[in-house]
Amino acid sequence: MSGSIIYVVDDDVSVCKALSLLLKANGFKVETLTQASDFLAFKHPKVQSCLVLDIRLPNINGFALQEMMAQRGIITPIVFITGHGDIPMSVKAMKAGAIDFLPKPFTEKKLLDAITLAITKSKFQNVKQAEVGKIKERIKTLSPRELEVFTFVAQGMMNKNIATKRGTSLQTIKVHRGRVMQKMQAKTVTELIHFAQKAGLTTASS
Repeated sequence: MSGSIIYVVDDDVSVCKALSLLLKANGFKVETLTQASDFLAFKHPKVQSCLVLDIRLPNINGFALQEMMAQRGIITPIVFITGHGDIPMSVKAMKAGAIDFLPKPFTEKKLLDAITLAITKSKFQNVKQAEVGKIKERIKTLSPRELEVFTFVAQGMMNKNIATKRGTSLQTIKVHRGRVMQKMQAKTVTELIHFAQKAGLTTASS
């Protein structure tokens, strides 16, 4: 867990201090903030992280911050804490992807267990994001025509259908497809389709 950052966002300074002491004692690096806007403005290093987030905050509440993070592509897993929780709120939080929803007062063990789970998820997300980044870099090396062929292949089209659609020869499409496979470092068409899905060029159902 070393190198992991735990962000604590709670407008109660005493809660921030108590959680900071607990988390630092367990080997975590901690950043405490009292407003959601401070978290959004923070430059987030690309390390494993977790956000311990109070629901009731001034200006931007916890749920609104969760939505804004999704819109901005901030993928830090969230553990919600609240002194005013109820079941509908916890269901809403979990449906939107929160790791846990802890009503105050909660035990240290419950919080640390939730954070451990969040850090594991964060590690997986970071690996996934790095993989997508590599795929997108490879896509940038494709010529416009190669990118077009890549998209058609990813949609499950056969070479002859692509040739007909493009109004070009089958041999030309085969050449483009070969270059696409080489540049994308794909061993099979199935792998190529997975790359397209991960990069968002096509969906799993197409």
